Amino acid sequence: MMSEEAKQRIQIALALAVVVAGVRAGYILYQRHEDNLAAQKQAQARSAGYSNPDYYVVPKKLYPYDLKSARQLTQQPVWTKEGYRYTYYRYVPAVKSVDFAHEAGLLGPIERLQINDVMAVAAPGGRKQVVATFEKDGHSYAVPIGFESDGQYKIYSDEMFYVEDPHDLYKFWPADVWQAIAQHEVKPGMDELQADFAIGMGVPDAGATSEDKTVRYPNGGKPLVVNYRDGKAAEIKAGG
Repeated sequence: MMSEEAKQRIQIALALAVVVAGVRAGYILYQRHEDNLAAQKQAQARSAGYSNPDYYVVPKKLYPYDLKSARQLTQQPVWTKEGYRYTYYRYVPAVKSVDFAHEAGLLGPIERLQINDVMAVAAPGGRKQVVATFEKDGHSYAVPIGFESDGQYKIYSDEMFYVEDPHDLYKFWPADVWQAIAQHEVKPGMDELQADFAIGMGVPDAGATSEDKTVRYPNGGKPLVVNYRDGKAAEIKAGG
């Protein structure tokens, strides 16, 4: 006859299997829901007759919910969505350790990375950080993409990275716009997304409207102020 201990082990294994299956099922439903929302966004843009083709672009998402699903980031290059926002740190592969005490830099505008691995590592404060590791200029680095607490993961890499080449996603942008982006410059007539691609994240002034908006860009230590009128850059000047 089967011992009580063996029965308990089987019951625990079955319970864990049910939990895992439930998480996977929830993830699939969530992914389908997000895909449906993306399709609805495209349909609404078409029905509204938006003249800006940017509205029709829906970048692919991975919807990671644990380390295994987050390792999809290693299967293709990724590009930073908002430059000068995300801090990265030195990573020591031999001991799988991240030096959180010293910032190594900030990811640049649409910087291309090849992610080598995704893991949860110890971090100050007690909560584990989920990091993506990569190589740059002959050194190893890690950038936080989420955290783990009590076995539960919160991963926000979909907000951080494109997993498709932005040059392909927005291939309809004029050549001179892409040239300005490559030179990290904002020129009159560029829209906000194009400016983000060129000089990274910006912070709009309070009270900004779609007709008249002032946005301040840290720009990696070379701050710029851009005034947009009707969605297009009208005035660009240095400043904080």
